[in-house]
Amino acid sequence: MQLIDLSVTMEPTEGEPVPVQIEYVNHQEGADLLGKPAGIDHTAFPDGIGLSIEFVKLTTHSGTHIDAPAHYGPLSEGKTAKTIEDLPLDWFFHDGVLIDCSECPADETITSAEIEQKLATMKYDIKPYDIVLLRTGADKYWGKAEYFTKFRGVTREATEWLVLRGVKVIGIDSFGFDAPFHRMLSEYQEKQQSDVLWPAHLYGREKEYCQIERLANLDKIPVNTGFTVACFPIKVRNCGAGWSRVVAMIKN
Repeated sequence: MQLIDLSVTMEPTEGEPVPVQIEYVNHQEGADLLGKPAGIDHTAFPDGIGLSIEFVKLTTHSGTHIDAPAHYGPLSEGKTAKTIEDLPLDWFFHDGVLIDCSECPADETITSAEIEQKLATMKYDIKPYDIVLLRTGADKYWGKAEYFTKFRGVTREATEWLVLRGVKVIGIDSFGFDAPFHRMLSEYQEKQQSDVLWPAHLYGREKEYCQIERLANLDKIPVNTGFTVACFPIKVRNCGAGWSRVVAMIKN
């Protein structure tokens, strides 16, 4: 079996609007910390070193992560929206469907018509609980300022089209699931219509589903179907998102 890592590396990068901060404590410093309660330092440890440790400051939306329904609003389908630790595990281990949307420019959102056309070409019918991965190629900008601004995004109707067919998890290899922030905000200023703001996200208030944002290496998956995706989210109390090490599992 071939395992393909579909996650970005958590690191300080220009593509994150809230920078990830990592403080590294080396083995000698770690020994000093561990020995402090007993009044000893690293010289008391074997080889003069102890254990390393890192302190990380980030958001639940940093790096490759899964958005839970609670991220979209307090209610989903008329009930209290699920936070990340409440989501059923079986949503996150299912057949994968890779849809290549990389040939269109970054200023065009992904529509339901495009998804239907791609699936027709693939001769594949979406089934409940398929994990749909949308490849746009935007992961090539990871680590650069363009990562925050240069990606396609998904329309509300495309999201609805998939969710109404039983899909619970949709992933994309870009900074966000909707269009870039600046495009949505500019459209609102022009039209003064609230429905242009995060429409795909906010569809989750009507129908329960999850997004995976900031995937990577979707171009490394050699097939469009016939593989499995594992994308279990980290449990974080009462949070609307959680990090995930997403993996595609390809049978030899």
